[in-house]
Amino acid sequence: MQELKDTQSEADTRNISIDRVGVKGLRFPIQIQDKLNRIQSTVATVSLAVDLPEEFKGTHMSRFVEALHQHGPLLDVHTALSIPRELLGRLSASRSHVEMEFPFFRAKAAPVTGREGLMDYVVRFEMEAEAGDRLADFKLTVVVPVTTLCPCSKAMSSYGAHNQRGIVTYSVRFASRPVWIEDLIDLVESCASCSLFSVLKRPDEKWVTEKAYENPVFVEDLVRNVALKTQSHSAFSWYRVEAENFESIHNHQAYAVIERDLRS
Repeated sequence: MQELKDTQSEADTRNISIDRVGVKGLRFPIQIQDKLNRIQSTVATVSLAVDLPEEFKGTHMSRFVEALHQHGPLLDVHTALSIPRELLGRLSASRSHVEMEFPFFRAKAAPVTGREGLMDYVVRFEMEAEAGDRLADFKLTVVVPVTTLCPCSKAMSSYGAHNQRGIVTYSVRFASRPVWIEDLIDLVESCASCSLFSVLKRPDEKWVTEKAYENPVFVEDLVRNVALKTQSHSAFSWYRVEAENFESIHNHQAYAVIERDLRS
């Protein structure tokens, strides 16, 4: 068989290294084990990248996909962390980065009637590895929709208060053992005026309306509430929480961010 030219391995004379090069937007079926030890099938959007030294013209794109396929569809924190290390070896790189974003579904019962419906949340795994380091970095993010009710509006008004849906993007690194995705979602939902439900009958709708009214939070309150609960938990070494409210009486969003390294 005739040997084909390997253009990517040719020398480059511009003396400029590349921080990340690879593939993104790759959809891949995965299976996630939930807290109840059930296997949930979903579809992840995957990005895989490595650094490229200045002396090489290009990287070998097919090797990224091969590394992903080699590990199969069943993922947890430990198996996911092996993928960036696999990239280091396959592509002779010094740094690698892997990101997987996927919808995570959870059955949730209505607060009064108990009617169940599925809630979906965005979950993201971000992993980085460096040659010579024993452990790869792992960051877990959950994107959680919530209800917020404005404390100022409630205080000023004779009746009612404006409320809206908000989005909390909550990222953590673990100090020791990983924490379940469901536990991170619960932590965030407990900090809002009220959580969301996919199925609500009339008694449930009354309950969530009154629940939010009794628990008004600014966007500032929301991120501080999440921060306090995170900092009281020994499992985390770092966190970032961002809350964004889609204001019902304004043509803009309100947002707040807190990021802390808990190792110091």
